[in-house]
Amino acid sequence: MPKIIVEIMPKQDLLDPPGKAVANALKRAGNAEIVNVRIGKRIELHFDREVTQGDLDNAKKIADTFLSNDVIEDVVAITKED
Repeated sequence: MPKIIVEIMPKQDLLDPPGKAVANALKRAGNAEIVNVRIGKRIELHFDREVTQGDLDNAKKIADTFLSNDVIEDVVAITKED
């Protein structure tokens, strides 16, 4: 099933409490080489037909206005997967 994948991450200069919690847990579990973890969102938009360039353009608009909070998040990728 064709889909568009939208990836959203917290802005680099903001704290990421879930990422910090996971990083601390990984260190306690013996993964000292991992120095930082950032946790974001992956959103899949499924289609019952081929994805067009117009769909990708619309996904970008949706990602910027509905799926993310531009004050604290960045849309880092919008990709098509068949």
